[in-house]
Amino acid sequence: MIIVSVLRRKDNGILGFEVEGHAGYAKSGEDIVCAGVSAVTVGTVNSIEELTGIVMDSKMKNGFLSASLPSVVPPGALERAELLLASLVVMLRTIEDSYGKYIQIQEVTI
Repeated sequence: MIIVSVLRRKDNGILGFEVEGHAGYAKSGEDIVCAGVSAVTVGTVNSIEELTGIVMDSKMKNGFLSASLPSVVPPGALERAELLLASLVVMLRTIEDSYGKYIQIQEVTI
């Protein structure tokens, strides 16, 4: 199962996320759930860097990705980055709606 933790501030703003595990929907290389989650999470990190200039603090290895916004960001960029992160949550919830047996999303306030 894939576990997604959406990391939120107390004011509900999104700071980042962690994704861990493998869906187990199909064998490696054919697992559409893993592929979908990988595409939207990595794509979001790349979009934030390209569209806002923010380089997220990220770590990636087999079956794991964590990405969080740095403590200092360019003026005006935080709102755009948080919109992209909110979009990520919508995309992940869409995957969860169809494949909830293979992915679980949790909200963590830090």
